[in-house]
Amino acid sequence: MDSAAFADSLRPDAADWDARGAVPDDVVKALAHAGFLAADLPAAAGGAGLAPAALGELCADIGGVCSSLRALVTVQGMVAAAVLRWGTAGQRSHWLPALARGDVLAGFAATEPGAGSDLSAVTTSAVREAGRVRVRGRKLWVTFGQVANVFLVLAADAGRPVAVLVEADRPGVAVEPVRGQLGLRAARLAHVRFDDVAVPADNLLAPSGFGLSHVVATALDHGRFTVAWGCVGLAEACLRTAAGHAADRVQGGVRLADHQVVRALLGRSLADVTAARAVCARAAALRERGAPDAVAGTVLAKYVAAGAAAGVADRAGQVLGAAGCAEDSLVGRFFRDAKVMRIIEGADEVAEQQLGGYALRWRP
Repeated sequence: MDSAAFADSLRPDAADWDARGAVPDDVVKALAHAGFLAADLPAAAGGAGLAPAALGELCADIGGVCSSLRALVTVQGMVAAAVLRWGTAGQRSHWLPALARGDVLAGFAATEPGAGSDLSAVTTSAVREAGRVRVRGRKLWVTFGQVANVFLVLAADAGRPVAVLVEADRPGVAVEPVRGQLGLRAARLAHVRFDDVAVPADNLLAPSGFGLSHVVATALDHGRFTVAWGCVGLAEACLRTAAGHAADRVQGGVRLADHQVVRALLGRSLADVTAARAVCARAAALRERGAPDAVAGTVLAKYVAAGAAAGVADRAGQVLGAAGCAEDSLVGRFFRDAKVMRIIEGADEVAEQQLGGYALRWRP
């Protein structure tokens, strides 16, 4: 089954997952069985070897049905990308096939109460001693943290950033489920506490000092790319829903679609969707070529696509009116999710600063 057909088969149930606050375990297993977890890993590592454009379309298909399920694809891919790029041969052979099969679900544990956009401010510690590492600290908003089997944790070792893999079943790991948040309500978010958790020194990824600038940077770049494409799918779904409602809804003998103001809303949304897809396709092409500005292209794609998702979802809500406010409304659910997209993997304001730096290179 291709990703579009797979996503369509799940569409009738997505609102219920949001209401219940969890993507069901059997759906997670089905996603893994379909080969959609860490699908861009090379075949030798257990993945499907998807090219960036194909990975993007996968995330758009799933993102057009359930942002929370797409978030699982994102976080699994983030951790897999970090291990693939920075792990030892032993770490890659141990973790990557399991991540691709879905035998192991991963959580990305970076954010803290005092470290969000500025991850250099993390206070979680990873102290080395006699062949092991002791991890102490608390992480917030870990996607699928309630069911993750391993966490990629950003910490500090004598003031230097490190990244360490911490298995969820080790003594001292405490998971605090998060419920009722604004968006991604089915993503099984959790806050996670690490109370003097001992892991083998072999669980460290990359040398000390590389944890943020290299390991986490690789994960975040992958995350931004998949979030961007998920936003394209979200925006397209909202536009289709709004256009269908406008074409079918008749008030006072006049279709909504025949009102100029409604057509203008749909037109602006079409422009946003088309632009977002084009910028994401450009980002995919840059990644495929290994271009020097591929990271900048991904930052731009995530910024544009998240803005498009928010704008299109908002306008779709205007077109649907009360129907868009119903408990099971796709537009209402995506309106909440879209706000989150403008914060995660780099808030709009952070992206604007990064993009401003890139823009300075355009000086004559």
